[in-house]
Amino acid sequence: MAEPTPDTTREETERIRALQDKEAPRYDRQMDFFDRVLFVGGREWACSRLEGEVLEIAVGTGRNLPLHRVEVSLTGIELAPEMLAIAKQRATALNREANLRVGDAQALDFPDASFDSVLCTLAFCTIPDPGAAAREVFRVLRPGGLFALLEHVRSPVRAVRAVQRTIEPLTIRFEGDHLTREPLEYLDAAGFEVTELERSKWGIVERVAARKPG
Repeated sequence: MAEPTPDTTREETERIRALQDKEAPRYDRQMDFFDRVLFVGGREWACSRLEGEVLEIAVGTGRNLPLHRVEVSLTGIELAPEMLAIAKQRATALNREANLRVGDAQALDFPDASFDSVLCTLAFCTIPDPGAAAREVFRVLRPGGLFALLEHVRSPVRAVRAVQRTIEPLTIRFEGDHLTREPLEYLDAAGFEVTELERSKWGIVERVAARKPG
């Protein structure tokens, strides 16, 4: 895993912000399809594992808001202001209390050991420096805290992986979407201990629960 440089990370972060702001008005319509076909039940799986003070990174348009348990205290960050605006509207419509703000998962604006749980769904694929994001999640979690993820990943099936690698240059260029990333590599490097791991859809879809030792 080659480490991005600070300059390339800054440039790519701004590019991703612009892409996601542009994508915001049609994002929910597109994700309705993918949630039905690829990720069915995945968001519910991840949210069901959260407790206490919860941070959701890359909250997007707030598609997980109705799935969080009512007893958790929810904070959410999102890189793209246009995405965040939709999430805030959704929170209001749901009467869901949540501290939603613009933020960068690669440099979280929270003290060490601030949260009991962290959630990330379908965002590690676009974060320019996922290693930095994993380290930041580890930092803001309390000892014993849980990181729950839902992600599309590099398939272990050779034929599927070959297709992913063929089209990935286009998905990165036009959507900032990396098809062959494997979040487990970044979690391991950050110090997490994986406690649950499920794969489906030819190994493309991954559900992960990992804890900060403590």
